[in-house]
Amino acid sequence: MPYINVQITKGASREQKAKIVKDMTDSLVNVLGKKPEHIHIVIQEINEEDWGFEGMLTDDWKKLKK
Repeated sequence: MPYINVQITKGASREQKAKIVKDMTDSLVNVLGKKPEHIHIVIQEINEEDWGFEGMLTDDWKKLKK
């Protein structure tokens, strides 16, 4: 039973998350021959202040890149 845990920073729309779930499910079906009813996908949204990138918190990193 495949289980996928996707961690992203907050901000994705419901439609975007639905597309992620569909695309990953389709990929496991097409590549590995898994049954869709056996596939579990969890999307965890993380606050940007709780995610680090290039040695700093993502919210600070984004401020520098503007």
